[in-house]
Amino acid sequence: STIESVNLTTLFGPEHGIRGNAPDGNTIKDGFDSKTGLPVYSLYGKIRKPTPEMLKNIDILIFDIQDIGARFYTFISTLYNTLEAAAENNIPIIVLDRPNPINGITVEGPIRTEEFKSFVAIAPIPIQHGMTIGELAKMFNEENWLENGEKANLKVIKMNNWKREYFFDDCKLPWIAPSPNMPYLQTAIMYPGMCLLEGVNVSEGRGTYSPFLTIGAPYIKSDELLSELNKFENVGINFTTATFTPVSIPNMSTSPKYKNVKCYGINIEILDKTKISALKFGIEVLYSIHKLYPKDFEFRRNWLDKLFGNENLTEMLKNNSTPNEIFFTWKDELNSFKSTRNKYLLY
Repeated sequence: STIESVNLTTLFGPEHGIRGNAPDGNTIKDGFDSKTGLPVYSLYGKIRKPTPEMLKNIDILIFDIQDIGARFYTFISTLYNTLEAAAENNIPIIVLDRPNPINGITVEGPIRTEEFKSFVAIAPIPIQHGMTIGELAKMFNEENWLENGEKANLKVIKMNNWKREYFFDDCKLPWIAPSPNMPYLQTAIMYPGMCLLEGVNVSEGRGTYSPFLTIGAPYIKSDELLSELNKFENVGINFTTATFTPVSIPNMSTSPKYKNVKCYGINIEILDKTKISALKFGIEVLYSIHKLYPKDFEFRRNWLDKLFGNENLTEMLKNNSTPNEIFFTWKDELNSFKSTRNKYLLY
């Protein structure tokens, strides 16, 4: 059919709004889109899954959103919920595939357990899944993970010319920040590891213009942390000492951790993106800060468990397990996931 016969009736916005410019965690209200005048339903408020009421003018759903490649980035949770709604309401869904910006090969981290299913860990996948949204959609749909084992009538439109080893800058496409704290590809590359800092009392760099690449806390001594981190083999990255003060940045981070308080820590620079294990580095950072400052370091409720997908990381940090011991805990379950994943790879 020609494009003229398509009538766009309704827009749905995920966590950062339909235009991707609302700060993290801010509840988004329903409204009207300024550019099209169409109704926008927020899927990041009290309601996180399209309701029959929202779907009443819809014959077909199209999901076209740029993911980051990490389990806790909530766009894939919105994908999961939308597939469920499509299945329950008998509405076909088309997923327009997009690149995994941090490559489609690296797969790393624990599989989240059922107990920790949440909006930041909606599916039993590892932290860095190495899949595209189209591949994830097929997996969510076919693995009986949706409510009551329902399946949506799903079609994935594949990309042309994408290769699994590509990072976003290999795709010759402009980087448009998918959310306010994802300003650069480098941010996305480090995100699978540095996002874990949200679960403890260390700034992950929100309130600066280099979130997830600048980290620290008022109680850290930068030189001490630097020499502790230098004990590990960290290929592909360089880090230097940093002093920074998180501030409120409109439309980016309105009330960051340690707002207006001077923090000390490190800046991360990417030297070779193909050699980095962001998740392992994130765990080394947590281990080092906990080891150096056990009296100051605090876990924020069970948030680290939610992000990590189980309680192992918190327990092992408390017991002073080494990063290598922590990495080893997910080896078997990751291998089992990889064989499931192979069934869904489109490229």
